[in-house]
Order: sequence, then structure tokens, then C-alpha cells
Amino acid sequence: MGHDVVFFLDVDNTLLDNDRVINDLRQHLERAFGRASAERYWVHFERLRSELGYADYLGALQRYRMDALSDALSDPRLLEMSTFLIDYPFADRLYAGALRVIERLQRFGPTVLLTDGDVVFQPRKVQRSGLWHAVEGRVLIYLHKELMLEAVQQHYPAQHYVMVDDKLRILATMKQSLGERLTTVFPRQGHYANDPWNLANYPKADISLAGIGDLLDVDLAVLLEPKPAVGTEQESP
Repeated sequence: MGHDVVFFLDVDNTLLDNDRVINDLRQHLERAFGRASAERYWVHFERLRSELGYADYLGALQRYRMDALSDALSDPRLLEMSTFLIDYPFADRLYAGALRVIERLQRFGPTVLLTDGDVVFQPRKVQRSGLWHAVEGRVLIYLHKELMLEAVQQHYPAQHYVMVDDKLRILATMKQSLGERLTTVFPRQGHYANDPWNLANYPKADISLAGIGDLLDVDLAVLLEPKPAVGTEQESP
């Protein structure tokens, strides 16, 4: 039987400040290998993100390692990069109020992490951040979650859904598919959420918040109120 409501929460730059993770990695690479060499990693990273549609840190590391022009090709410290990523203290990068938001939403319906990523690093990030435990293992990781809505609904059937994500593109695609059965919530956090091009070229979310912690003050009735396919942005109380 379906639920009255299911809450879906993105991870990167929604619950967890992934921009800070990237900045820490950037500083680590520059200290270990120098700026010029580190920049080659980010070239691979951005190229791979364009190809896949999500951030693949370990995949970029593998490409970086295979780069015949890399000065670090035979440097054993290169192997330490994977350790830095795998052992990173992700719990320290959760946004203020993130765990309290999960705790509150779970009083009303199942709360599920719905995120994009690879099958190694993204689950590790979710586990080490404490988010996996917070949602009691309700985690869905896809390559392109907005294209997997049929599977998502089969996993968690409900009369109404709430999706919280920092990417307007994702929210707009899901809203177009689910219509009034979905309330889209847009926390304005991270570089995607504050990119002028994204703000100008994608429809507004049903509800817009300054940060994830503001969801603590939004009434459940507002989240469940049917809204048309092209939402009207509402400021947080």
C-alpha cells in the first residue's frame, strides 16, 4: 500500500556542502602536486562530469593517473588521493539543520535520499556523513534520478511526493512528469543554485528557501498543497 506522502532529499549541496568538499580536495591536490598538476585533475573531472551528468571523483582520478602528461604518473602519493576521498570527514560538511530536517520529515512519511552518483564513492559519502543512518537506509542512487521516476515510485508508492534539490533543472523535469502530485523545494545553496543562467532558464520551484534548515519552519500543509506543473515560487516564512 502507498503512503500519504514520501519526502525525497538530494544529497550534494542540498544536505551536504559539496562545494566545500571540492575546495578541500583542490587545496589538497595543490599542496601535494602543485597547482599546474592539480589543474589537470580538474580538467578530467569537469570533462567526465559533462559526459556522465554527475561528479565522478574516483573516475577522474583514474583518468588523471592514465594521463601520460601527468608529472604525478609515477608518484606514489597519487594513491593517497583515493584515501583522502574515501576517508574524508563528510559529517563535518552537513549543512546546519540537515539532520533535524530529516528527523522532522520522518514524522509525517518516509524520508528517502534520492541522489545521483557512482556506485562506490557516492554510497561511501552518504554513509560517512551519517545520512544513511539518519534515513534508516532508505537511499536511492542513480545516474540520472529524474529519468528514473517510474522505478522511484515503485520503490516508494505515495499519493504525494516532496522533492528537495539544489538543481532547478532536476526539479523542473520531475515536476513536468508528476505534476500536482509533486511539491518541489529549492534550497538556494551551492554554485548550481546560485548560477544566474540556471535561475533565468529553468522554471521556479514551488517553494524556495535560503537553506535546508529553513525547511524546519515550513508547515506540512504547505508541502502537501497541490501546485500546478509550473510552480509559483514561495519564500520561506
